[in-house]
Amino acid sequence: QVQLVESGGGLVQPGGSLRLSCAASGIIFSAFAMGWYRQAPGKQRELVATITTHSSTMYADSVKGRFTISRDNAKDTVYLQMNMLKPEDTAVYYCNVPIIGNKEADYWGQGTQVTVSS
Repeated sequence: QVQLVESGGGLVQPGGSLRLSCAASGIIFSAFAMGWYRQAPGKQRELVATITTHSSTMYADSVKGRFTISRDNAKDTVYLQMNMLKPEDTAVYYCNVPIIGNKEADYWGQGTQVTVSS
């Protein structure tokens, strides 16, 4: 029923930029906060950024000042603008619905691969 489809990943050089999109269906999108997560090889999945229903945002320290999360409720889409990318940003990026207790809903999509390399 609920589907989240990530797109926009790719291979970029350090210092480059990418804009990720997450299209949602099966939920009343505007009623939920949204988050971006990433998982790198050999590492735990981590929360990158969140945006509330009122567009208040929070970021992991590692991406603060470089990434911007936004949403377009008319399009049921959440975005992640990533600037000044670093090799350590390499990961599969997912969107999901954050819930109380630093957890997330079981709405995982396929994710989109971001690779930052020279």
